[in-house]
This record gives sequence, structure tokens and C-alpha cells, in this order.
Amino acid sequence: MPDPKVKYNKTRIAPTPSGFLHIGNVLSFAITAALAKQSSAKILLRIDDIDQARANKQYVQDIFDTLNFLEIAWNEGPRDVKHFEDEYSQFHRMGLYNEALKHLQDNELVYACNCSRKQLSETICHCYEKQLSLTADNVSWRLITSSTNELTIKNYNGELIQTTLPAEMNNFVVRKKDGFPAYQLTSVIDDLYYGVDLVLRGEDLWHSTLAQHQLAIALGEDDFKDITFYHHPLITDSAGNKLSKSAGATSIKYLREQGKSAGDVYQLIATILGVNNPVHNWEQLAGIIINKH
Repeated sequence: MPDPKVKYNKTRIAPTPSGFLHIGNVLSFAITAALAKQSSAKILLRIDDIDQARANKQYVQDIFDTLNFLEIAWNEGPRDVKHFEDEYSQFHRMGLYNEALKHLQDNELVYACNCSRKQLSETICHCYEKQLSLTADNVSWRLITSSTNELTIKNYNGELIQTTLPAEMNNFVVRKKDGFPAYQLTSVIDDLYYGVDLVLRGEDLWHSTLAQHQLAIALGEDDFKDITFYHHPLITDSAGNKLSKSAGATSIKYLREQGKSAGDVYQLIATILGVNNPVHNWEQLAGIIINKH
């Protein structure tokens, strides 16, 4: 159970506008809001729209609709779609991302890769040995990583977890083939830029947390190790798979259109998680999960 005496400055809600938000997102938002209240942290709304192939304006609108419907407030960030596009889109921070990529390039910490996903799934990538040009067309940039470097992660109670980068995250992508920065890089830069010192995310993103610490070391961003990470349990389907934004029947937009109230949504999540107590709001839902976790 998290120590209620621990205080933080800022956390964030950071959805990607690639689909309508679902009950899995709501659980994460509720836990974020609850731990922010408990630790006196302000909440930043950060919308990750750098992947333009997946981002969509209607999904950005859905983020505001969902948070307002669920009565989950935030202290910093955009208030509507126009405010987001004018001031908070990740495209306003492209200079910071490119500066980070240049640092990696100048210090020879990345290599070019032209493998397709199919090739990567069928064989081992040998692009490092090929020494492809970083300026070639249709290449991604991969961080040169080590599976022996010790990574130190601080958890919610201030305890330090020491581990190493898992094999599946070796040489992960920091710049995609379309020339845009990858998620791991933008997330590190954004959290540092906004002064976030508490990150809450699902258990499925533990490997991303490790990758981001590895990347921060490569970038010389020592402050990143001071950020606290809290990984919460996930809502899964009957087969045990993580919910996706394509799961329409679990989207908050669908539930709203079916006449469900915010309380109904919180109760639905609680029931799926096996909670027998009545739940009416995000604070009650999150409190039960946090106390069990």
C-alpha cells in the first residue's frame, strides 16, 4: 500500500488519441487522480499525438468528453481541442525531440535499421553490423543498448528497484522510419520538460519504464532517475488480454450513448475487477485498487 505521507509535485494523464478511450484508460485515470490527491501532486493533461498515422481529432475530443463525464479534473494542460492544437500538441516540442536525437547521433549512440516488422519477427537484425547511413531513406534509428547496465527505478514509496533492460527492449527504436521521434523518446523529453516527478502507468508498460531510463542515461538526463513510477494492474478481457481501443463495447463513448452514468462506469470496472463493494466515483474505485496493490 502506498505511503500516504509521500508528497509529489506533478503527475500526468497521457492518453494517445488513436481510438475512443475505454474502461482500462479510466482505471488508470482514476488511480492517477487518487494518488495525485493523496500526494498533493498537480495533474497535467498530456495528449501524445506525435503519431499522425493514428491520431485523430475526434479522438482528441473524446479525451475531453471522457474526463469531463467522469469528473476527473486536471490542473495543467489544454481545456479543449483548439487549446490543445494551439499550445500543447507534441508538434510544438519537435525542437526538443530533434535536439535529443541530435545528441544521440553526435555521440554515436544510435544506428540505422531498415528491417521491416516481418523481417524482425523472422530473423535477428544485423543492421548494426551493416553501418547504414542515419540519413538514408526509410531507416529507423535504434539506440545502442546494453543488457548488463544496471537501471535504478524509484517506486511510489521511495524504494529503489535495481534491474537491467529486458532482451525484448534491446536496441529499441528512438526515431521512426517516417523521421518522427518514437514514443520512448517523446515520453522522456515531455516528462522532463513539464517537471513530472510521478508517473502512473499499467503493469504492461514496465519494460517501457526500463527503456526510458536507459534512454535518459544516454541523453545525459540525470534528473529522470528521480521520477517515481507506479505500475497498476490492468483490466483484461475474458481471454486475459489487455483491452484495446478497438474494443468498442468497453469504450466510454459507447457506454455514455447507452445511457450509463459515470457511477455506472466506475461500478462496471469494479465488478470486472472482482470488487464486491459498491463504487460510485473514481476516488472509491481507486482507493480499493491502491489499497490492494
